[in-house]
Amino acid sequence: MAKPEKPLEGGNMTPVSRKGDQVLREAGPWTPTIQRLLAHIRSQGIHWAPEPLGWTKDGREALAYLKGKVPNYPMPDWVYADAALERAAGWLRQLHDATADYHDPEARWRTAPRKPVEVICHNDFVPYNMVFRNEELVGVIDWDFAAPGPRLWDLAYLAYRMVPLMREENPAAPEIHIDLGARLDLLIQAYGADATVPDLLETMVARLEDLSALTHSIGLARKDDSLLGDADNYSADAAFLRTLLR
Repeated sequence: MAKPEKPLEGGNMTPVSRKGDQVLREAGPWTPTIQRLLAHIRSQGIHWAPEPLGWTKDGREALAYLKGKVPNYPMPDWVYADAALERAAGWLRQLHDATADYHDPEARWRTAPRKPVEVICHNDFVPYNMVFRNEELVGVIDWDFAAPGPRLWDLAYLAYRMVPLMREENPAAPEIHIDLGARLDLLIQAYGADATVPDLLETMVARLEDLSALTHSIGLARKDDSLLGDADNYSADAAFLRTLLR
């Protein structure tokens, strides 16, 4: 008997479901590019990314299912363990190093590349796209928005979400006490970044302002007050981070 197909949580942009050991999601013009990218990075030893499995008979993308728990807000406290942050930063460095010389002449990215192009960015390398098993980070999913860009663009958003370098009033901020300075230093050390803390903060501000503008425009188009609130939240966090640069 064929295993039933079950919808998965998340997949806000495209419907996602699981059937046996496969994850199935709606394909788009970018899907062949992402399948080739995943094949490349796995060939470089990055086995914490899902294995690309081509397409189903009905044209959906197929990926190997990564067994574990994908957390969402409010995040459990164990997401903010130092070991998880160190592993996430180290893995992001692996991804960037594995794609520093990567070139796909047929690439069609879902999101526009950002200059200076240094690597392939995941563009959403954050806890709600991470798979944990027994509270240990074991994988990273949702690669649809990967695209060429600068290393700091990815690292800054990981810092924002997982240090997490955001104001206390942010609804996504953890309730437990966190030494933000120590966590930021840990992130930079684990990644091996040459950038200074001000470099990272400046990139975070730019990233949040960009995200706020995008979310606001989508919210207006959809007449979605929740998205408009998210846009305001990103803008407020950008203003908070600017104060740290003074």
